[in-house]
Amino acid sequence: MSDAHLRSSERALSFGTWLIVSGAMLYSILTVTPLMAAHTPDEWDWTAPILPLVVDAAVLIVVRLDSVLARLGGQGGPWPVALRWMTGAMTLLLNIGASALAGDAVGVAVHAVAPLLLIVTAEAGLAYRRALTVAVLAAEERKQALRDAAVRAAAEREENQLRAERERREHDANLAREQREHEAKLAREEAERQDRIRREEAERAEAARRAEQAARDERERREREREQAEVAREHATRQAAAQRAAEDRRRAEQARQAAAERAERERAELLSAGPAMKKLGEERARQVVQAAYAAGLPQRQAVELTGWSTGWIANRYQELRDLTAPTPRPALEGATP
Repeated sequence: MSDAHLRSSERALSFGTWLIVSGAMLYSILTVTPLMAAHTPDEWDWTAPILPLVVDAAVLIVVRLDSVLARLGGQGGPWPVALRWMTGAMTLLLNIGASALAGDAVGVAVHAVAPLLLIVTAEAGLAYRRALTVAVLAAEERKQALRDAAVRAAAEREENQLRAERERREHDANLAREQREHEAKLAREEAERQDRIRREEAERAEAARRAEQAARDERERREREREQAEVAREHATRQAAAQRAAEDRRRAEQARQAAAERAERERAELLSAGPAMKKLGEERARQVVQAAYAAGLPQRQAVELTGWSTGWIANRYQELRDLTAPTPRPALEGATP
């Protein structure tokens, strides 16, 4: 919960507490004054409101000081508790006194509401304030811990920066020293390398000449071998391609013949069943009609084989003719008819 929520809760608690206390005090004065006037000599009737005012003032002191102590996180000891309960009991007794003396149970219950609400509000408000105080202190401790952590982090960052700067200077000095030593070493190595290069150049020139001659001879030999291998490979490739083509044609012819034979057998099986004793199922009837159409049988014979009506057979024949009819080629755009 944020500080704003805590402050809002504390303001709501204070407003509600003082609203209840004010209402209870006003109600108590109005209720207790007639009781005190009835038990006071007539010439002293004007003193009747003093006792409820004194008791309510004690209640006001208890509620106010308890709120301050709770906000500060302190404890008042047993006497504030005794005063709080004593004033609450006095307020309760004074408020229900007139009804109790008259034997009015309903009046006792009605006049006990405000004192009891005041007592419970005082105790609950004290508990709420203590809880809010604990929450506020915990929030302040967390904020302080965050501030301390931020300060420590800043100090650590500054120390790390100083250490990094010191290490960087040392590193730069070491690099400069190593760079000078490395340059001197490179100069010596360069002189030695130049001498070695001059000696090796003469050896490489001779070796290169011999290697070039040997490479030329080797290239000529490989070229002859490659040409011979290419000729042999082309011959073998042509033979293999011719064999594969012949094999593919043979397999295609076999597959075509097998498909034709299978279609012929299926058509013969469909047409060899003879006239249908009853109407065939639609799927079976379509197969028979397709076989009859392929065999060139008239529609009348298809009707006998399937048991379906002449109109249905005619429609199926028309569908098959539409499927097998050649598709007309579209006319070219802009062509002259």
